Amino acid sequence: MGSWVNVAEVWRGSFLECVHRGRAVVCDSRGDVIAEWGDSSGVTLPRSSSKMLQALPLIESGAAARFGLKAEHLALSCASHQGAHIHTDRVDVWLKELGLSESDLRCGPQEPSALPERNELVCAGKAFDRTHNNCSGKHSGFLTLNKHLGGGAEYVEPDHPVQKAVLNAFEEMSGETTAGYGIDGCSAPNFACSLRGVATAMARMADPKGLGSVREGAARDLVAAMKAHPDLVAGEGRACTELMNAMDGPTVIKTGAEGVFIAILPERGLGVALKIEDGATRASECAMAALLVRLGVADASHPAVQKRLQPKQYNFAGLEVGHIAPADSFYAGGALI
Repeated sequence: MGSWVNVAEVWRGSFLECVHRGRAVVCDSRGDVIAEWGDSSGVTLPRSSSKMLQALPLIESGAAARFGLKAEHLALSCASHQGAHIHTDRVDVWLKELGLSESDLRCGPQEPSALPERNELVCAGKAFDRTHNNCSGKHSGFLTLNKHLGGGAEYVEPDHPVQKAVLNAFEEMSGETTAGYGIDGCSAPNFACSLRGVATAMARMADPKGLGSVREGAARDLVAAMKAHPDLVAGEGRACTELMNAMDGPTVIKTGAEGVFIAILPERGLGVALKIEDGATRASECAMAALLVRLGVADASHPAVQKRLQPKQYNFAGLEVGHIAPADSFYAGGALI
């Protein structure tokens, strides 16, 4: 089928103005390919779409139980959040309960993308800090694991016990030896594997039977936490939050930078991974909405789904001038997979 295929189109009136190419694959927990578009053997950095894999050692080690973490903590550990109060206030409390502070985070400061909180900081003359970083929940999880393991302060170093535990979980879940890593926006290593490996890992999150009781429990707890708290996983207006709220079943989804998106379907025991060649978020959201409909877990007519599946484009005068839609060959009219 070639390396990349057309997955999303941008129309202005009757003119096809732009085409986004991508790769996508649906796998089961054995790693078998159920459906594929493009070459799923291509190596991919999953970016933030792999946060639930990075959070597995938090539970498996006993750290989550030792420090009394609840579903909200687990959802935040998988989050790419807005830096809203519902996120940062919880991170502040979490760190204090560990006897730590914002300065212990290694994710770097980030201006919050939540406009009310951003405006609040500006009006108060306050600077944004590390708790506002979209990965501060993941890093709070790293710090919790690190305190349990007794490791050094620089927990993002690739040879640190925290990251060694993450690498072990990543390779076991993907069924692959990593091709290496890149340093993510939050300074932690982001391990690479094939897109098929990412989908396999997500299928094992969806159907963790046979992974051992400890890992099975950890996978189920993380998926359940994400579904129970979609507002903590992303935030108001975000695709992850709105699409999870739009689906009645247990399916969870997670975006990553540079056009990556994953889905975990416990009701079908399947995992989905997709990557957009040019990294466009508008294309990854459209493609994920199309796959959720085709997999029978999302209703194409739901407003939150339509918002990504076929979003209308408006100009500055408020005139509707075009739309984005999944490529016909990719969407197949919503035919079930």
